Order: sequence, then C-alpha cells, then structure tokens
Amino acid sequence: MTYQETIDYLYSRLRVFHQIGARAFKPGLNTTFQLCDILGNPQEKYPCIHVGGTNGKGSTSHMLASILHQAGYKVGLYTSPHLKSFGERIKVNGRQIEESYIVNFVDDNISNIDRFEPSFFELTVAMAFTYFADQNVDIAIIEVGMGGLLDSTNVITPVLSIITNISLDHTQFLGDTLVKIAAQKAGIIKEGVPLIVSEFQGEELAAVFEAQAAYLHTRVIYGSKRYKVRDLGLFDGKLKVEVKDPGLEYVFYSDLIVELSGQYQLRNLCGVLAAVDELALLGWKVDHEATRKGLESFARDTGLKGRWQRLYHKPLVICDTAHNHGGLSATLAQFDSLSSSQQRYVIGFVSDKDVRSILNLFPADGVYYFCEPSNLRALSADELLRSAQSIGLRGSVFKNVNDALKRAFLDAKDTDTIYVGGSTFIVADLNEL
Repeated sequence: MTYQETIDYLYSRLRVFHQIGARAFKPGLNTTFQLCDILGNPQEKYPCIHVGGTNGKGSTSHMLASILHQAGYKVGLYTSPHLKSFGERIKVNGRQIEESYIVNFVDDNISNIDRFEPSFFELTVAMAFTYFADQNVDIAIIEVGMGGLLDSTNVITPVLSIITNISLDHTQFLGDTLVKIAAQKAGIIKEGVPLIVSEFQGEELAAVFEAQAAYLHTRVIYGSKRYKVRDLGLFDGKLKVEVKDPGLEYVFYSDLIVELSGQYQLRNLCGVLAAVDELALLGWKVDHEATRKGLESFARDTGLKGRWQRLYHKPLVICDTAHNHGGLSATLAQFDSLSSSQQRYVIGFVSDKDVRSILNLFPADGVYYFCEPSNLRALSADELLRSAQSIGLRGSVFKNVNDALKRAFLDAKDTDTIYVGGSTFIVADLNEL
C-alpha cells in the first residue's frame, strides 16, 4: 500500500475513538500485551517516562522531551491524538516517524491485525514502542491516552510516572467524580517507581495517590509544593516566570522563559521541574542550561501545535485545544484577561461532552460563531446553537471552523479578540495550523 492507502486502511479497519467514540473504547491491556509480545516486547528495550492526567499531559510530555533532547539524549515521544498528520503521534527528537516506516509496519502486521483485532490506539501504541526500539532511543516519553489503569500505554514499567491534573472528562468511562477519575489515573503508578503529581488539588485526591503509592512502596512528589512559579508577563510573546522554593523563597530561576504563553503552563511547569529533579536522582544528567533551552523552545523543538497558539495579531486570534470543563475554565479565564473591545468565540464540540455545563463557562456578552468538527462524533452546529440559546448565548451557525473564523475575522475590529476552540478537532480543522 501507499502511505495514504495505509492510513485509510487503519481508519477503515480499526476502531478509532476520536471518530466514533464509545464504540471504539476497548478497556484492558490484553491485546496490547499480545501485540508487544509478538513484536519482541520493544517497550522493555529503553527507559520510559509515563505521563497521565486530565489536562496538561501533552504539554508536559513535550516540555520534558525538549529538555532531555537539549541535554543530549535521543528522545522518543508518543502523544495523541494528532492534529494534522498521523506522524505527529510518534517522534524522535522532534522528527515525525517516517511514512515508509508506517507503511512497512502495517504491511508486516496485517496478519496480527486480523488475529488480535486491535483498536486504532492499541496498534499505534505498539508501532510507537517498536519504532523507538528500532531508533535506539535513550529514553521515551509516553503520554496516556485515556485514564491510566486500563489504557493501552500502561503495559510499560517506567522509571518515572507523572500525573498532571484531575478534572471531569470521559466520565462515562472513568467515573463521575474527581476521586473516581483520580483512582483511574493512579493506575499508572508502578512498584518502586517515583510519582510526580504536578498540582496538589486537595487532601481528598492526594489520599488516592498516596494510598496507591504506599501499596506499591514508592514516593509521591507534588510539583506545586516543591516549586512556586510567578508570572512575570510576556517576553517576545513567550511566558516569563520566576521559580522559587515555596518555603525558603530560594530563587531557582529569576527569568525562565516558557515558549507557550498559556497560563495553565505554570501548573505544568511545576511538575516538569520536579520530574527533572527526580531524573537527576536516577542518574540522568540534565543541567539548568538544558532546562532553560528546552522550555524556551519546546513547541518548536517538538512540533507542538494548538496550545494557546496565536494565529493573528490584529485582531488577536487565539486557538486552544482545551476541551473539558477544567481545561476550558483556565483558557477562558486567560482569554477574558486580554484587552478587548469585543470578545468573539468560534466554537464547536463533540457530541459526548456535557456541552451545557461547558457552555456555562462562556460569557453572555460574547459574539458566537457555532461550528462543528469534521468527524463522526461531531455535535451539529444547529444543536449547539439550540443549547447555547437556552442559556442566553447568541450567534450564527457555520458548517466548519474555517468558514466561521473567516466571518468572525470580517466582523471584527483590530481591537477585538477571537477565541477558537471547544474541541481538539475544531483546532485540527483550522487551515492556518
């Protein structure tokens, strides 16, 4: 098959969660273990860092990959979903997996696909593990897909586990309370493997992590208790921060630059810095200069897109892939802090979200352009309009995000601000990315 034929085959033959939702959900690790076993257990041939959580795990994974690369290591990075091309999921030192490798891997495993009937995600995970082994990486950073305990990536035994943040998302699979979701996320904790929790979110959630860690004879380190990060404003469009010790007020970094300016990166940064500390204890050589360079250019180094990304300046257009209550709360609060003569919102969602609850986060005086993502889980723009109108939000309907953004851009003054988001897939559909 050609590359495009191979990708088409994967989408047509395998169950793809981001396309069909719950029908593609396949909890459990048995199929992934079977695939890895027949492939020679490639995930055991290099050390890994496992990154889970509700919000922030993608940014955290990319930050760590960039820092370790700047420190001189060959770094594999597995994340999901992709925005534009399948190869974004699997990278080594910021370079996407070669199309020819994808073609050959699928061709070599047609019989295994027929035999084990993996989901799209399970096969992709196995492909990533194999590619990293073939590339002889020094370390791989593996982002959890959903949850943790039953996620396909949980076949690894990492040198370090990270949980970024707990928020309500995928409640039909993970549970309808933060405690239940935290229990699923805690499933990535392994015997004797240190756990970094980026953000201390109260005693109730901490008790979940600490009970599991105690059972598995390991430690929990809270990034937000180890580091205090203060926003110093923007520097050439990037976030400038001061990093201190919360108690002694010792200054670790007086002017650290973080490439992406989203305020939620402050929370992620605490976990990243704590992870670098733990890696140093494990013998990895990562100095302050590598940390500085990695954070200042991590989006460019790793090809990360769609996180508080500025598309235009006059009017200011921001897109962000936040898609659940916790993530959108943070991004919309930051958007609201921007100087604006009129806020405009180009938004769309998938149908299996609690859209009414999410819409309550948006201001009544905004101007709305309702659209829908180009996948099978899309919530129709007409239905979104009806839900929005029921809580007092007013706007117009567009079939796709590009038409909606064009209209918003034409309507706007230079002093207006435009937010594009609501779903990862809305951002992925943008022509500008």
